[in-house]
Amino acid sequence: MALSYKARRRLSMLALVIGLPAYIVVAVSIVNWVEGRWGMMPWWGAVLVYIVLGVIWVVPLKPIFRGVGKEDPDAP
Repeated sequence: MALSYKARRRLSMLALVIGLPAYIVVAVSIVNWVEGRWGMMPWWGAVLVYIVLGVIWVVPLKPIFRGVGKEDPDAP
C-alpha cells in the first residue's frame, strides 16, 4: 500500500527533524567507541567513515523523500 503525499511529507519532516539528529548522535557515539577501543583512526579513515555514514542513512528513507518537494499530485 502506497503512502499518500501528505503522509510522505509528514514522515519526511519527522525523519529530518527527529531521526537525523538521533542518527548523528548514534553514529558519532559508535565511531568514538571504536576509536576508544582500538585507538585513533588516521584522519582519512575517519573522513571515509563519516562520508559512508552520512550517505547510508538516505538508503532506507529514499521512498519517503521521493517527490516530496513537488506539488501534490492529487490536488485539483
